[in-house]
Amino acid sequence: MIDLRSDTVTKPTPAMRAAMAAAEVDDDVIDVDPTVDRLQRTTAELLGKEAALFMPSGTMTNQIAVRVHCKPGDELLCEAECHIFHYEQGAFAQLSGVVARTLSGEHGLLRPDQFVDQIRPDDVHQVRTRLVCLENTHNRGAGRVQPYAAVEKICRWAHEHGLRTHLDGARLFNAVVASGVAADRWAAHFDTVSVCYSKGLGAPVGSALAGPRELIAEARRHRKLFGGGMRQAGIIAAGALHALQYHRERLADDHANAQVLADAVRSAAGLTLSPDTVDTNMIIFTVDPALGTASQFTATLKNHGVWMLPTSPTRVRAVTHLDVSREQTRAAAAIIRQVADELASGTIAADRKEPT
Repeated sequence: MIDLRSDTVTKPTPAMRAAMAAAEVDDDVIDVDPTVDRLQRTTAELLGKEAALFMPSGTMTNQIAVRVHCKPGDELLCEAECHIFHYEQGAFAQLSGVVARTLSGEHGLLRPDQFVDQIRPDDVHQVRTRLVCLENTHNRGAGRVQPYAAVEKICRWAHEHGLRTHLDGARLFNAVVASGVAADRWAAHFDTVSVCYSKGLGAPVGSALAGPRELIAEARRHRKLFGGGMRQAGIIAAGALHALQYHRERLADDHANAQVLADAVRSAAGLTLSPDTVDTNMIIFTVDPALGTASQFTATLKNHGVWMLPTSPTRVRAVTHLDVSREQTRAAAAIIRQVADELASGTIAADRKEPT
C-alpha cells in the first residue's frame, strides 16, 4: 500500500531507532533530560530564538502559545482555514477563554491589507485584540508557502499596533526548503514559533515552541497544567533531534514527488487541482461528481493500492513523505490516472464503501 494520507504516517528509520535506543535520559519534569535539552537548544538556535520547549504535539504548542500571549476575553486574528481554528476543537476558547476572529485567505494565504481596521476599539463591550497567528506552510491550503514579504508586513503591522505574533510552523522546514529563506529569517518576525518533528521530518512524536526565554519559562508551567510534562522524554526527543540533523534537506525530494502527483491529477479525467500551484509536499484536488464522491474515489484508489485522505465530499488530499520513494510516487501517479479515466469512461464503477 502506498500511503499518501499524511506525512505523519512515517515510521522511524533504522538510524533514528538506533539514536532513540541509545538516548541519554533523565526526568525532564523534576530535573533536565539531557537529550531533550539538546533538542530544545538546537531548535532554538535554528529558529534564532532564546529558548524552546519540547511538547507532545503541535496542538499543545499552538494552544500554549495562545495562552502565554492572551488573557481570557482577548481575541486572536487568524486565517479562516488555519489549523489553530479548524483542527484544534476551539481549544483557545475551551482552555484559555480566548476568541478568534477569522480572515479568509486565498488557499490559506493572507494579504497585509486584510488586517487593516481589524483591531477592536478600546470599548468595555468588546474583546481586546491581542494576537496575530499565521500558518506556514498552510495545511488546508495544500501546503502553500506564505509569501515572505507578506509575512514581514503583517507582523510589522501587528507589532506597530501593540499585538503579539505567533507562527504555527508545523511544516516550517518545508517552507524553508521551498523558498530558500532560512528558518531563523521566517521566525524573526514572530514572538513565538511552533515547529513539528513528526510530519515531514519523520520523527514519531513531538513539537516545540520557541521564543523569548521568559515566555518559554511561562510556557513550561502551562505545559505541566495541560499534562504535557514528560519524564524520560529523551527517548522520543532523540528521534526528533535525528530528524533535525538528517531529514531537513531531503524534504526537497518530497516536494519533487508531489509535483509528479500533481501532473498526474492535471492529466486525469474528472480531477482538478485546487490550487493548481503546488509549493511543497501536499496536493489537494476536487473530484467531479461523475466519478463519485471524494470518499468513493479514495476507496477505489485504495483497492488499487494507493491510500489518500478525503477532506470534504468533493476534495482529496495527498501528501508525500520520506516513506514514499520516487518509484512508488510514479506508480501512484499511474494509478490515479488509470482509476480516474476508467471511472470517467464507465469501465469500472466507484467503490461505494467508505474507506477504512
